[in-house]
Amino acid sequence: MNHARLALVAIALAGGAGAVYLLSGDPPAPPVVEVETPKAETQDILVAAREIPIGTIISDLDLQWMAWPNAAVTPVMVSRAVDALAMQNLKGAIARASLIQGEPIRREKLVKGTNAAGFLAAILPSGMRAISIPIDAQGTSNAGGFILPNDRIDVMRTGLDRAADGVKSEIIASDVRVLAIGRFVQELPGGDRTVQGPNATLEVTPQQAQDIALAQQKGGVSLVLRSLLDAGKDTSADQRENISVIRFGIESQLGQIAGRQ
Repeated sequence: MNHARLALVAIALAGGAGAVYLLSGDPPAPPVVEVETPKAETQDILVAAREIPIGTIISDLDLQWMAWPNAAVTPVMVSRAVDALAMQNLKGAIARASLIQGEPIRREKLVKGTNAAGFLAAILPSGMRAISIPIDAQGTSNAGGFILPNDRIDVMRTGLDRAADGVKSEIIASDVRVLAIGRFVQELPGGDRTVQGPNATLEVTPQQAQDIALAQQKGGVSLVLRSLLDAGKDTSADQRENISVIRFGIESQLGQIAGRQ
């Protein structure tokens, strides 16, 4: 009899404990502690509001202020804290190089010009000259028309050599930058990767300008396209060219001459 009572009491206690557990529900969630993240200090920097091709005359639609972290700001950037009127002052300037949307404005990429006629003088670096030479519109003298503005080329002269009684060719200017083909100063978007024009305008030193001008009086001038990997490299070791002499339709070599820089 006592065992039966004890069993009933145990069952009752177990049932009561289960009821209490069911009624109590889930334990309360731990309190959420909010941690405030420190905000990075910023300042307004002048950037390109849209893509700006080379030669663009800057308008109100081309520039905008954008917040940049102070740690990412460099001295070449234009800060509103330093020059609050920079956007107004740069209106009418000419882009000397292309800018992508969101790119920080650097003053050396813009130059104030009086009108569009001064564009070429604006993009020409100090100490350099621009010289224009006629080229074959079919591409015979300019690598089939595949030479584009901003490519690097060698200028080669081919003409009569009275001393050798034949024809010779030589490089008279090396690693020259092409400023324009015809009136094109950049590759046209969506173009066929060729630019045609009656002349090519080159960026040269004063000495190179004299050599090219003299060469045009003595014979034909051709543009030789350089590899992108050779841009800015000294390839004088590769500029020793054989003198090709043609007599009665037969070509012969008379030796080597050093390419002129």
